[in-house]
Amino acid sequence: MSDEDKELEQLKAKRLAEMKKNISFKQQQEKYSTTLQEKSKNTPNPRDILIDRLGYRGLEVLQNAEAQYPNEAKLVVEKLAELISSGDITEEIDGGKLLLLFRSVGLNVRVKTTINVEQDGKFVSLSEKLSSKYYSSKDLSSNQVNKD
Repeated sequence: MSDEDKELEQLKAKRLAEMKKNISFKQQQEKYSTTLQEKSKNTPNPRDILIDRLGYRGLEVLQNAEAQYPNEAKLVVEKLAELISSGDITEEIDGGKLLLLFRSVGLNVRVKTTINVEQDGKFVSLSEKLSSKYYSSKDLSSNQVNKD
């Protein structure tokens, strides 16, 4: 064998070793990525952890907060989920508590609120009842003016 043949064999061997190294590196990367995917499938996202712990009107307050303050609400949700997962928060979080929490961190979350009152055996909103009284009192006063 000549020197050129030996050099060629060495280059081939070197190239083969590099290829084997690349293949093993790719296999390790794939194995690592599949492991990460399995872990992410097994661990629920922070929002799901929080939703499991929410009580009366809690989901409504959370949805309003996410709609009005998406970035800030995400941070609060992540921290709450972390506290729930660690066991620091064990009780149910209702809408009032969650609203108080958001307001205490400076997020004035607006929640649609209606007040219903009973009128003639039916529940009507307070605004409807007040407006109907206003119009009915206006009608009475205009009738009295016309009679004079």
